[in-house]
Amino acid sequence: MARMTRAQREWRPGQKRKRRSIRVMFASTVLTLEAFVVLFATLGVFGLYRDRFAPALTLSAGVGLAVVCILTCALLRRPLGYWIGWAIQIVLIMAGFVEPLMFVVGILFACTWWYAVAKGRSMDLENARRDREQERWEARNTGPADGSAPPAGGRPVAD
Repeated sequence: MARMTRAQREWRPGQKRKRRSIRVMFASTVLTLEAFVVLFATLGVFGLYRDRFAPALTLSAGVGLAVVCILTCALLRRPLGYWIGWAIQIVLIMAGFVEPLMFVVGILFACTWWYAVAKGRSMDLENARRDREQERWEARNTGPADGSAPPAGGRPVAD
């Protein structure tokens, strides 16, 4: 039998599942896509500028940045992860000094990163507000845990 995760072991009937952060999901998606773009850009720089840059340096820098992109996804539950993400955006833009097309790609990814962080945060705040309102509504409109009738003569209270 497969091992159960901590969330599976700690789950109890009737327990509500914690909502996943949309900001973390959006930012992780952007960083993962950047990792692929960095790998392909590395291969392009490796092939185009083999005589100008040492191949080992080119490949190690590109693969290293791609790995940092993926590892940063694990840090997005803390503010440090977003600071590292912004640093990655700057490095990606600065890669334009090696391959000029990376200025465009870097700026587009920086805009995408900003949107993912800003919009994800606003959506998380909206979800938290909705969850609080749902809890208040359920507290007013459901009966006690023993299964008796809801308050106000058996009819739900209107909002």
